[in-house]
Amino acid sequence: MAYTVQLLVNALPLAALYAALAFGYALAFAITKRADITYGALFACSGHVFLLVSHMAWNSLFLTFPAALGLGAGAAICVVSGLGVLIGWRIVAPLAKISPNALTVASLGLLLVLMEGARLASGTRQLWLPPFWNGPVGLVPGVAVTLTVLQLVNAAVLTTMVASGALFLRRSRWGRYWRAVCEDRLAAEFCGVHTAAIAASAYGLASLFAALSGILATAYYGTMDFGAGLVFGLKVILISAVGGHHHPLKAALGAAAIGLAETLWSGFGPVVWRDAAVLGGLVALLVMRQQARGVG
Repeated sequence: MAYTVQLLVNALPLAALYAALAFGYALAFAITKRADITYGALFACSGHVFLLVSHMAWNSLFLTFPAALGLGAGAAICVVSGLGVLIGWRIVAPLAKISPNALTVASLGLLLVLMEGARLASGTRQLWLPPFWNGPVGLVPGVAVTLTVLQLVNAAVLTTMVASGALFLRRSRWGRYWRAVCEDRLAAEFCGVHTAAIAASAYGLASLFAALSGILATAYYGTMDFGAGLVFGLKVILISAVGGHHHPLKAALGAAAIGLAETLWSGFGPVVWRDAAVLGGLVALLVMRQQARGVG
């Protein structure tokens, strides 16, 4: 029983990470209506910038460890959010309006640029952070069920991001404009909405989610692989589809369920088949959902 409870608790950080990534991805997808693997590259880019600047601050500027991490996190947020706004304004908004299919091709090019840029900036060296905040915290009295301090912080921050984002979309004027553009771009333009600005800002907000998620994931795992952009780019597209690409909160809840399923598979099934089983199940789910829509 304690083993199962520990597995469920272990799923919290991963489920929160997937939920935050899916929420941000759905913000952009709801406007473009096209798969975009650039989002995964922005997630990985954030982790690389965080590592590079933190190492530079520690080794060259001789800052304390917390200050080095803070400088690295600030740099990652500024760089990735700025890239997101630039990509949204100059690439996503024009292509989504004129030639939506070209957006998928452009996203592949952006993915390669960001991945190779991170590799060259790192000198093809995989940087690592030392473990920190890794002390166990008991969660259930009388039962050996624990999470580390960093796991609890990550889960809390990522969950707060999703909840705040959902509230912002529901209550703000920008959220109403975003929904209008998602439902009918042309009608929104006739009503005076600056659709290009909404598309660019939506991509910028999605990039902020990717940046924060990349920082927290890198702090937890200690590094960010050069190929993580492609892996997470494809994975986010699939896990977001469980709840629905057009609805950020539903996409987040569906992605969280996938995080739980992955953790349970790791605890009770062969770990080497985890990704194949989960991704295969997601593909089958998408096919059945599409067939059901076709029949309906």
